[in-house]
Amino acid sequence: MKIALIGATGFVGTQILKEASSRGHVVTALVRNVDKVEKRDGITAVEADALNTADLAAKLKGNDIVISAYNPGWDNPDIKAVHIAGSKSITEATKQAGIKRLIVVGGAGSLRAPDGSQFVDGAAFPAEYKEGALGARQALEDLRSETALDWTFVSPPFELVPGERTGKYRQGKDEPVFSADGKSTISTSDLAVAILDEAEKPAHAQERFTVGY
Repeated sequence: MKIALIGATGFVGTQILKEASSRGHVVTALVRNVDKVEKRDGITAVEADALNTADLAAKLKGNDIVISAYNPGWDNPDIKAVHIAGSKSITEATKQAGIKRLIVVGGAGSLRAPDGSQFVDGAAFPAEYKEGALGARQALEDLRSETALDWTFVSPPFELVPGERTGKYRQGKDEPVFSADGKSTISTSDLAVAILDEAEKPAHAQERFTVGY
């Protein structure tokens, strides 16, 4: 496939880029700093601003699918507002580019607890991640009213860490996936496997899914 990857130099994006390249896909890596993109066969680095909808749309054209690992940065003081605006811009740019499929990597905060509440609303949710998680939650809510795209929203588990690629994972939808020892975790490498599996064989059109070991 021809894949447009937004945020290809981030914590998750770098692993998506590596996984997509290893599978032989042609990737346009849309980033703020092209010098940070790993040099690999089949990868073209393009400077882009997620908030510039018209320019982004022009750079997305010709691809089969958009995968967005967009994050304004955890040190951004306006992370919630910027995340919402950037996510809306990416959705609109995808439509303007004539691309039907969009996979968005979001957060775990909007996953649901056993009582039906969302974890981001709980008192125990880490304060330093709350604004970013609220932005990601709104991005999901905005997508849920989007009918023109075959979108998919991917929530990572609560613990997302660097680690080896095993190619193994389990899936859930709106509730976290826990391991036998009660952990909600996966490596960034295996999260990338799950995302590329979804790109190649769509199973969650217009819905959210999550993964874990």
